[in-house]
Amino acid sequence: MIHLKNSGYLPHDAPLLLKKADQLTSEFHSIIRDMRVSKKYLEFDVSIAKEYLNLLVEKLGPIGDLDHARHIVEEEMEKEEALENAKFYFNNERFWECHEVLEGVWKKTYEGEKDLVQGIILTAAAFVHYQKNENEICLSIMNRAMEKLAISTGKYHGIDVDKFKKKVSDMITTGKIDTFAI
Repeated sequence: MIHLKNSGYLPHDAPLLLKKADQLTSEFHSIIRDMRVSKKYLEFDVSIAKEYLNLLVEKLGPIGDLDHARHIVEEEMEKEEALENAKFYFNNERFWECHEVLEGVWKKTYEGEKDLVQGIILTAAAFVHYQKNENEICLSIMNRAMEKLAISTGKYHGIDVDKFKKKVSDMITTGKIDTFAI
């Protein structure tokens, strides 16, 4: 995963940026699978040999300066650490990573907690689609998230579940999507 600094792009620019990245790297040993636009980052999913990473970042230079690059793998971590990481990723609009970290938590939960965590995962997944300018898909996934969150209330590891549900519900009702912090 490569995060370039966002210098003013919006989610509706995602298809154009993906096309530009493909053009800039067309003769290079890499695969750019997808890209998303957050307020802070231009996030690219790439497959590349480690020794070529710096060259790839250089080729993407016309799009933006590197903020950071990270190899994404499923990591084994304690629940508390995973939830803190997930909140960090969510609050920094790194929704794909949030989703990935929460998958590990979800696998170790039961009953109501399982639905709550899945509702948060689905919300992060919805925002991934928003960052790709896929607003209808985003809202559809948010509806699924609300089904999972239906009976959850109160606080969950520092997350105000009622406030979370209200924000998601408001987006579904108005059709106006806007990221928020948890």
